[in-house]
Amino acid sequence: MRNKRFVAEHRGGLLTLEDHRTLMKWSLAMAEHLQAHLLHPVDPLLFNALTVGRLWSEGLVGTGEAIRQSRAVHKYAQTVEDPASTVFCRAVGHAVATAHMADHCLGPVYYGRKLMNLLALDAEQELAWQIEKLKEVCPNLSPFVLDLCTSENV
Repeated sequence: MRNKRFVAEHRGGLLTLEDHRTLMKWSLAMAEHLQAHLLHPVDPLLFNALTVGRLWSEGLVGTGEAIRQSRAVHKYAQTVEDPASTVFCRAVGHAVATAHMADHCLGPVYYGRKLMNLLALDAEQELAWQIEKLKEVCPNLSPFVLDLCTSENV
């Protein structure tokens, strides 16, 4: 069963639209932060998806467009041969899918850890950065989300 804190108010949950938009901003920041670790160029499709996510967080595009972009990124990820780039694609896809379901904001946490491990980098340092960003972007949601980020499920 989904946590009601991640379900939008208009769907019977506890998540306000403002909080949903801030979760998107946090999720996008995490995905963009991971890009610095890639050795290969990023396909414009990913930049476009991130832009749509940013526009959604500002109320300038609808959820349907974010869903389309997220699906396109995940489909593209199936064609990518570099494992690190594939993991990055998954992080971007989940970040943008946050518009559809706020739970997806945790995707970049999971894929960030996976990418760091794949590249033999410090996954705990990445998680610490993510947590600081969470506290900065979503201060009122950080206690709840922090519990989820540090659980073994993510």
